[in-house]
Amino acid sequence: MNDDTTDTFEDLQDPAEHQSEQPQRTAIVAEDESLIRMDIVETLTEAGFEVVAAVGDGESAVAKARELRPDVVVMDVKMPQTDGVTAAERIGQEHLAPVVMLTAFSQTELVERARDAGAMAYVVKPFTPADLLPAIEIAISRYTQITQLEAEIQDLGERFETRKRVDRAKGLLQTNMGLSEPEAFRWIQKTSMDRRLTMREVADAVIDQLGGQGKD
Repeated sequence: MNDDTTDTFEDLQDPAEHQSEQPQRTAIVAEDESLIRMDIVETLTEAGFEVVAAVGDGESAVAKARELRPDVVVMDVKMPQTDGVTAAERIGQEHLAPVVMLTAFSQTELVERARDAGAMAYVVKPFTPADLLPAIEIAISRYTQITQLEAEIQDLGERFETRKRVDRAKGLLQTNMGLSEPEAFRWIQKTSMDRRLTMREVADAVIDQLGGQGKD
């Protein structure tokens, strides 16, 4: 049994630490067609988001993201002044918020550009709340994970290795504890903060404890 930073998985577990009150999440909607923009605002509001800005062009989307730092930006690919891909690129470069792109079937090349620009998810028009809301959750979850890991580690090689180990630990938690992928990441993140360990140390402890329980 190691006695410095490597707590065992059982030591790290604490079932009591689930749900604390979460503040209302915020969103910016950028869509040049006003009816679609209103529909998106309504969908997000009904889902519990506070829509802090609803704009009709990419330039305004970037400016509002800088000013308001929302939890997510939902943005159309084609917009006046600055198109959605360019706006998403600028929002991504400045680490302002995760971006969900709205696109039409015929815009596959723009989807590729959007991915390269750092969009975390995209939704094809016409869409329903059942299409949009899961994409938003995926985008927020991915962005949170990437931001947390990048903040923890500056070195590129170290960052890659840590992401690999955290991914492995997440998989083991999903299999052994029945957690979803975002829940597994939050478990690692919270344990890291509560125990004052790096996420890599927590991941290593999980792998040490659970890694041998499946096939070897």
